[in-house]
Amino acid sequence: MSIFAATVSCPASKGDIAREFGKARDTYESASRLQRLMGDAMLERLEGQTDPDRARVLDLGCGTGWFTRMLANLMPPGSVTGMDLSPGMIEHAGAHSPPGVAWVVADAEAIPLPDQSCDLIFSNLMIQWCATPARVLQECRRVLRPGGKLMISTLLEGTLKELDQAWQKADPGQRHINRFETEAAFRCSVLDELPGADVETRTLLLPYASPLSLAAELKQLGAGYKHADRRQTVTAPGRFRAMCQHYPAAPEGGVMASYEAAWVYWSGPDANGNTMINKQMG
Repeated sequence: MSIFAATVSCPASKGDIAREFGKARDTYESASRLQRLMGDAMLERLEGQTDPDRARVLDLGCGTGWFTRMLANLMPPGSVTGMDLSPGMIEHAGAHSPPGVAWVVADAEAIPLPDQSCDLIFSNLMIQWCATPARVLQECRRVLRPGGKLMISTLLEGTLKELDQAWQKADPGQRHINRFETEAAFRCSVLDELPGADVETRTLLLPYASPLSLAAELKQLGAGYKHADRRQTVTAPGRFRAMCQHYPAAPEGGVMASYEAAWVYWSGPDANGNTMINKQMG
């Protein structure tokens, strides 16, 4: 889904989040550079790891279905389900995808699937939107079959730090960027729920022509600041100009934005209770 976290401070309601992403369904894929980078990293880990005889796949937080379709190309017909909180996203995904994929509107904190019903859960940049990520991990663990695989990506503290710092100077006391979990807190919460999980982190830098083009991309993603303390009026043009003036220019021109990326790879115990080494998953 989005690139903004809702795990540290008071998030918007689930209904608001679903509506905002639904509004962005027609522009989302054209703006989803980061989403594709992070999802592609998980697909690379998956190459050669699929078992046609055990291939019930859930794309959790599927958005417009970009990676759902990629997964469907790797799996037997009828084995992939795309699930998202936003009815608008699911409607768009179904209308722009070939038959054979099941589409479900549902909350990741209450997955409407039976216990031990999935062989693989793939979730790209969704969990940071959840008020209780631990509950999502518990649900994933519940619906995974013995030996099933879980692949999740998210973002951590330091993401969009340049934009955050520019806004702090241009509009002191007013937040414009959501807070993200620290790497230490994220690792701790993951390992509490998924013993032995492999957590990988990396800083990704994306170029933009200007701070305004960065802001435009975030809008196209439906990824604006949606927390309860946000202003209810449109940000004044003067504040936008001041933010642009404070945003650091890149040496080669334009600007850069930092994203602190994290991936989680976990394989549950098999039917005999044995846990594979998760670093060998990909």
